[in-house]
Amino acid sequence: MRSVLVVADEVRHALTAGAPVVAFESTVITHGLPYPTNLELALRMEELARSAGCVPATIGVIDGVIHVGMTRAELEQLASLADADVVAASGPPVKASSFDLPFVAATGKSAGTTVSGTLYVCDLVDINVFATGGIGGVHRGVGETFDISHDLPSIASSRAITVCAGAKAILDLPKTLEYLETAGVCVIGFGTRRFPAFYSRDSGLDLDHWVEGPDAPNVIARAFSIRNEFRAMLSAQLATPDPTQPANVTGAAGYGGGMLVVAPVPAEHEIPAAEIEGAIQRAVADAAAAGVHGKGITPFILEQMNRITEGRSVRANLALLENNARVAAEIAVAISRCADPHGRLRKKEDVFFI
Repeated sequence: MRSVLVVADEVRHALTAGAPVVAFESTVITHGLPYPTNLELALRMEELARSAGCVPATIGVIDGVIHVGMTRAELEQLASLADADVVAASGPPVKASSFDLPFVAATGKSAGTTVSGTLYVCDLVDINVFATGGIGGVHRGVGETFDISHDLPSIASSRAITVCAGAKAILDLPKTLEYLETAGVCVIGFGTRRFPAFYSRDSGLDLDHWVEGPDAPNVIARAFSIRNEFRAMLSAQLATPDPTQPANVTGAAGYGGGMLVVAPVPAEHEIPAAEIEGAIQRAVADAAAAGVHGKGITPFILEQMNRITEGRSVRANLALLENNARVAAEIAVAISRCADPHGRLRKKEDVFFI
């Protein structure tokens, strides 16, 4: 039986040694950008991670095999599937959330991993930091559609830090932020005190936590390590003394929730909120008229917005993705300095009991 999960040698060696690794998702490659722009972006993000001292691990599925870290040839193969003229034996690529991955692997399909799917794989192989553009969230009109992205519960349950530019602007941002709070996600602004709105730097929604200045990655790394230390302590307390019974770690798994770091789009690429809202309203109306729904709605709306903004939305998307890669790499390097390969504090005397 062939392997369904392959970790690249470079990534495996880095994880074993406790060296910094940053993961990247791949739906932006398969569904977010045209070929070859998608390939150029993937290579650029990996280059930025390496420049910061990190090993990049782009995660995606090729012919049923989940790859954690890809060669250039593998990236080209996955990126080429976004070209309408390319017909793969496994069919067109799909978007794979965590719950899709077993079926995608079993049927030999190729897929871009969503935030949810990428975080699932990060937890499988112990990657601490993951970068994406914008997370999914609560859709507008949720009262009628009940459309809430699986990204949100995945962020809440994952041990990995997610770095993004906020939630996609087409979503209901206040409800998305409320969901994150209810789910126990610690949302931290990186150089901002407001929740970013993807294309715009400021959604008007205040954040409870933020970090600024050159020490920002170190503060996040320490918070991450302390959370993991607390989780380990709670797991030990909840473990059953009977080895024949499973340990009750439900509380430990949820303690402290997930961590979401939000970094605003670089100012020179920002699209004003009022302008982008007008484009969103037109794109949403187009989607409704075309009967688009489910996983197809986000790619459709983003394509319409690119047309309406004459390419500015894609340029902003590329800029924020590159910025998030830099931020994630800085955090991963900081974690590698203060934490062991499992993300726990290297110096146990840093945990005090009163």
